[in-house]
Amino acid sequence: MAMLRLSGGGPRPDPAFRYGAYPQPPMGAGHWSTEYDSRPAAVREARAQVRGRLEDWGLADRAGLVDTAALLVSELATSSVLDAGSRFRLTLTAAHGILRCEVTDTGRRVGPAGGPGRFLVDALARRWGCYRDGPGRTVWFELGTCACE
Repeated sequence: MAMLRLSGGGPRPDPAFRYGAYPQPPMGAGHWSTEYDSRPAAVREARAQVRGRLEDWGLADRAGLVDTAALLVSELATSSVLDAGSRFRLTLTAAHGILRCEVTDTGRRVGPAGGPGRFLVDALARRWGCYRDGPGRTVWFELGTCACE
């Protein structure tokens, strides 16, 4: 009986390797969306719901993720309340190591308002953007959710 010999004398794969450096998205991660009235208290509610949803999805242990997401959602929601003056929709999606947050309203301005809000989104988000969505706009940002970043 002939034995199979592997060519090359390099290192062999570790049979106990568990992909620890590249964790998969939490099983509870997914999609969530809700609408808010255009009032200042809605910003606080949106921020609290973002925190709760990310904790439910098992993302609370990712250093700074919950705080950063809540801060940036607060900025986009505030921009929506001040610019659009209409209801807005907040949508969260977590998959494949990315958290995507979107705020959709009937505002005419494309992009978040200028000033500190725009600076924070630009400085803290992995990516962000804005697009026209029917009679309104959607402003979104993405944050990484895995420790490999």
